Amino acid sequence: MGGAREKGFPMAAAPQFAFCTLAVLAAFAAFPARAATTDVVYSFAGDEDGEYTDTDLVMDASGNIYGTSVQGGTFSSGTVWRLSPSGDTWVHTVLYSFTGGADGGEPYKGVTLDASGNLYGTAVTGGSGGCEGGCGVVYKLTNTNGTWTQSVVHAFTGEDGSGPGAGLTIGDDGDIYGMTPTGGALGLGTIFRLHQKKNGTWTLEDIHTFTGGADGTAGSVGRLVFRGGHIYGTAVAGGAYGEGTVYELTPARHGEWPFRTIYSFKGPPDGGFAYGGMVFDGLGNLYGTAYHGGANDFGCVFQLTPRQNGEWKESVLYSFKGGKDGESSIGNLVLDQSGNLYGTTSAGGSPGFGVIFALTPASRHKWKESVVHTFQGSPDGAFAYNGMVDSGTGTFYGVTVHGGVDDEGAIFAFTP
Repeated sequence: MGGAREKGFPMAAAPQFAFCTLAVLAAFAAFPARAATTDVVYSFAGDEDGEYTDTDLVMDASGNIYGTSVQGGTFSSGTVWRLSPSGDTWVHTVLYSFTGGADGGEPYKGVTLDASGNLYGTAVTGGSGGCEGGCGVVYKLTNTNGTWTQSVVHAFTGEDGSGPGAGLTIGDDGDIYGMTPTGGALGLGTIFRLHQKKNGTWTLEDIHTFTGGADGTAGSVGRLVFRGGHIYGTAVAGGAYGEGTVYELTPARHGEWPFRTIYSFKGPPDGGFAYGGMVFDGLGNLYGTAYHGGANDFGCVFQLTPRQNGEWKESVLYSFKGGKDGESSIGNLVLDQSGNLYGTTSAGGSPGFGVIFALTPASRHKWKESVVHTFQGSPDGAFAYNGMVDSGTGTFYGVTVHGGVDDEGAIFAFTP
């Protein structure tokens, strides 16, 4: 299954300048600065082509971009797709169409690429178990000489989790880690690990079951991140103040993963409901976005700084105002080589379709926010529910759930 529908759109122009030091910029101050550019490189057509593209993006070494659509495809249950550079165009190919049955349906938040070029992802519905419409699955797409074959790695039962809607992370140990927002022993979500045995079969273990107390409730839609063998993630709600948490899991003997809440969001003027994933900088600081909270309750960007005593200090770097600067950021942040942060908002801006924003460190404790692109709706993008991926060439790629030529979603290229 999967389709061969292909369309071509012009590729974004390659970046003309690399990042420069302030000294070099001063030396060439007489030359005009290059403006940021944002271009739609592909517009989804709906139906078999895919629609409602609530997906993170990943890119392989050849520059191919991979993602999912929640709806559309041959059976209207979602797709996995690839966008490939071809000369001056991009070619879109549906690699797999979900049936909504045993293979899964409604694949949110994209796929994860392994070292062999295979793809792993989650589907919210389908599979088996006691949930209406199925409890969801973890799936694999195996690439054999250009032919993609889908297989179910694990079908959730409800007791071990249900409705997985977050992207997966391949850990330092080669195992696959992810979250479910519901199900588990208490029905409040899980953090799970999938291990492949030598005979090729997979076993799932819930390494944490959310209680709704100090640990939080319901894993976010952001991917888990690894650093130093530890796992970091966010819970959307719960915690000491009911506004969600940031947590850490530490590997221990006998395969155990002790869980620790390292921060509980407090709500305005602090953040609340951190749906997206987080990113580390080179100094070990964590950055992320909160959907609510901040000084104006339109969401914020936060930083967590590790202390020598093992505790973490949280700071709100920017509070969205709900106007032209955007509001309600859901996706991950991208950190460039100069220490600037880039992200998207799912709403706000003018006329209200969201923005791409930049945060630049202005001093030791202050950051300056600027809007680098305001989505205008079709044929431009609209409503970015996800962050962007860094191509490594100075251009970031992202996706919107609406907009594009047919208002079925768009993939855009942003060059700072």
